[in-house]
Amino acid sequence: MQALRAEDPEHLGGHRLLARLGAGGMGVVYLARTGEGTPVALKVIRAEYAADPAFRARFRREVRLATGLTGRWVVAVTAADTEAREPWLATAFVPGPSLAEAVDGLGQLPASAVVTLGARLAETLGELHAVDLVHRDVKPGNILLVPDGPRLIDFGIAKGAGATALTAPDAVVGTPGYLSPEQTRTRGGEVGPASDLFSLGCVLAYAATGRRPFGTGEAPAVLYRTVHEPPDPTGLDQLPPSLRTVIDACLAKDPALRPSAAEVRAALTDEQRKNDSLLPMPDWLPPAVLRLVAERSARALDPPPRTAGPEPLNMPSVKGSSRRRMLAIGSSAAAALAASGTGAAVLLTRGHTATTGSHRTLPTHTLALHADLTGTQKSLGQAQERGARLAVAAHNARASSGYRLALTSYDDGGDPARARETARRIVAARSVSAVVGPSTTTGARAAAPLYAAASLPVVLVSADDDGLTTTELRTLCVTRASGSSRTLPVLFYLTRSRPSSRTAIIQDRAAGETAADIVRNLVETPPAGGTVTVHQVAAVKADFGPVVAQALAAGPQAVVYGGTSPRRAAACARALAGARFAGAAVGFEPVMRAEFLTTAGPAAEGWVLEAPYTQAQSEHTAAARAFTAAYRTRYGVPPGQWSAEAYDAVGLIARAIDALGTNGTIEPAQVAERLFHTSYAGVAKPIRFEPGATHAMDPANTAFLYQVKDGAFRFLGRYDQVG
Repeated sequence: MQALRAEDPEHLGGHRLLARLGAGGMGVVYLARTGEGTPVALKVIRAEYAADPAFRARFRREVRLATGLTGRWVVAVTAADTEAREPWLATAFVPGPSLAEAVDGLGQLPASAVVTLGARLAETLGELHAVDLVHRDVKPGNILLVPDGPRLIDFGIAKGAGATALTAPDAVVGTPGYLSPEQTRTRGGEVGPASDLFSLGCVLAYAATGRRPFGTGEAPAVLYRTVHEPPDPTGLDQLPPSLRTVIDACLAKDPALRPSAAEVRAALTDEQRKNDSLLPMPDWLPPAVLRLVAERSARALDPPPRTAGPEPLNMPSVKGSSRRRMLAIGSSAAAALAASGTGAAVLLTRGHTATTGSHRTLPTHTLALHADLTGTQKSLGQAQERGARLAVAAHNARASSGYRLALTSYDDGGDPARARETARRIVAARSVSAVVGPSTTTGARAAAPLYAAASLPVVLVSADDDGLTTTELRTLCVTRASGSSRTLPVLFYLTRSRPSSRTAIIQDRAAGETAADIVRNLVETPPAGGTVTVHQVAAVKADFGPVVAQALAAGPQAVVYGGTSPRRAAACARALAGARFAGAAVGFEPVMRAEFLTTAGPAAEGWVLEAPYTQAQSEHTAAARAFTAAYRTRYGVPPGQWSAEAYDAVGLIARAIDALGTNGTIEPAQVAERLFHTSYAGVAKPIRFEPGATHAMDPANTAFLYQVKDGAFRFLGRYDQVG
């Protein structure tokens, strides 16, 4: 909750505005009170979106549908103006977190709470279906948790069974991971009540286990698993049999085999009675969730005063002192320092200015670097910190800049639990406009949901986005090439740089789905338009000799190792050398470890490997030379791995802030939204994002090639520029 700004209205539609609950690219949500003093959440849509006839039609429909609902477990619209220049609607204020916030931040719910959750949601869905409505987006983010029961929200894409969707003909309506198979197939077409029951099954499985039943990752992969594969059973065996039965029945691929909402409600109510667990409603939630509700309710009763100008400056943090205590002692400390003549450093809050005497400084936007700075991958984290600090210094040195940047580093030690705690600290700081990192994949998986829940943009530099989905984590901005596009540089190399009309792939089954993806991509798009043969080596075998011999019998001009193990890649290299193979040998970045070089020995010479990071000191562009010189001057060594990419991440954030303008405060949610509409010609690579809901980075020209020469990995260049 944030103070109202000077530009915010005092009243709107008979409501007195009290505070900001959130803001994004599409509008602002306020805490307000009716003339009778009832608290409401009032959502105002920006005029540029309201000017779109399709968007306004959807908004009118959301208001109409939500106004007509009277069920206990829905959040009703209390007032609205759909025709205003900036249309708005007011709903009852619900101080609870979403189910997504609760599970991602605090862990899965106890089985008794999941039973209650399911019974109440089934009751609500039954009421919708009785009036011929299908919600079509039942997901954790649309379910709020409060002591008297859950609330289902967001009826913007709900519709009657025969209605026409206000979407593009090929659009997927809903949220991947919670869509029914028929929603995935029909793409905006007609779906029935059974679709909501499938989504309910996904929600209950997630609430009970903390896991999404069809996994995470890019939307196409999640949708494929939803249609063709069984749900992840992990953790479901520990549930009461009747709850497990309900979840399994809801997740049936065939809509005709799923139960109705009334049947689900009856089964879960029987489970409550059987176990004598009909607890009073305030006791259905875990204590940690209840505390979160209490904190939000308290803030709603005592909203912050309107900000008339720049917010008071925060004193620098002192070990052992909380932020609240520092705010409390700020004025007296400042007076004491002034009296003694001692200078004091200040940390500027987000987007505001500082005043020293008659001199007014520029606004400052604080960035947080979230990295492993002391753990097993500290070298990567430290290199990123150095690159980010150089970018901040370069920005602040520009006389034309209308604001300054500040960088604060946070260390999670490479531990997922510490990564979550670090994310909570950064979110609580409130001065942070964007996050660079986490630097590790495990840290990103742990922290990204917390940043998304707080609408804080997080720019991933080195962490693989495997297990994360930008479709669901709407503030997650991934600036490294996705693992799904790793074959593009290899295809380019074997088509243009060293053409291979006959290519053999050694599919290392120890690499599982990664190896299968490599094979699938290269078979569907053969290098040089030629032929591809596939030769599998078992996951438990270390002898690559027979498989390599089989592959070479086809007379390939190139051999691709489709795997991720440096040790097993070395075994493949030794087998190729033993057979005196003289063609191109190609692999992928996970192989680029010292173990590959030492285990393969001379057999590694000449191997070419793709990687998603550059080596700036070996680049020949003016930007790379300038970056390398600045890095050497400041740190005395060549740029470390991923340092140039971190430098570019700061530049991308600054470009987004530039586009938003420097007049007034800029909210993190605005930065997050703007990032995906921003292109940036970085030191390492061009950064731009594909249009649409996935927010995926355009993979073209974003990966690099290395070759083993004299027992070391030598940089060849960006894959599209290697001759």
